[in-house]
Amino acid sequence: MLHSLTVLIQISLLLLVRTAELEKIERVRSSTWYLAMNLNPEDGHIMDYTTGWAQGSFIGTYTEALTKDYLNSVIWGHPVSYIAIVRHQAGEIDAVKVFRFKGSARSLLSRFQDMNPGRAIVTEGGPIQESISKTAQNMGDDPVFSVGGDLAFNWAYGNNGARIVLTGGHLSGAGDSDDNTHGLGNHLSCNPLTGESYSGNWAHEISIIQDSPYPKPVLVQGTDHGVGYTYRSGPVYGNYAIYVSEDASSFLGPGQRLDLEVEVVPRYKFFSG
Repeated sequence: MLHSLTVLIQISLLLLVRTAELEKIERVRSSTWYLAMNLNPEDGHIMDYTTGWAQGSFIGTYTEALTKDYLNSVIWGHPVSYIAIVRHQAGEIDAVKVFRFKGSARSLLSRFQDMNPGRAIVTEGGPIQESISKTAQNMGDDPVFSVGGDLAFNWAYGNNGARIVLTGGHLSGAGDSDDNTHGLGNHLSCNPLTGESYSGNWAHEISIIQDSPYPKPVLVQGTDHGVGYTYRSGPVYGNYAIYVSEDASSFLGPGQRLDLEVEVVPRYKFFSG
């Protein structure tokens, strides 16, 4: 009788341990990425330096969130600690970089409103994940995946501005209106400290990495740009999606499909490889 009771206690303890392990795994599986923005450089809408980033108004629709320009105002205003930039083809991942923000969690809206003086390096330690498809094209001068370093926001230089650049690329000096820092959300005739456009002719959405100091031609992706005389339309490398999370430190890999929300198991957590 005593032996049977001992066995029952052991089984009960084992079940409690297994339940705790399953609960821990379930908690890890709840890590979620949320689509904050999508940029399509050839959809007829120019998401340049002065459009959307610091206003936080909803842009686009849920149904076309991964095929046209999109900004989710709720996600944009929510404090987050991680950011993923994903280049994709109609929702299929080409390449992804994941970064951790410096300091305490802040919203993208607050970060992009922080324009004066701007020029803020907002992540640290470089990408904590970098995954690129073996079949991805146009990677040699991609504004995100051909250069290293951390993310910098609101790169103001003279009357030019770029919303997202990487520190491994060329970063123009604060007083240099040289048209030669290239990234996502660009404008070559604006007040980058306030987000005011001087002329829509010089807005453009997505650039490529190049050495194009004024008055050299500036090659941009697609047709979403103004009619400034130095602009040249180039190929579209893909859509660029920006996802954010409070706690997810890894993202899906190349070839996988995107959605408005992406569930992952962070790689440094329980039972992750």
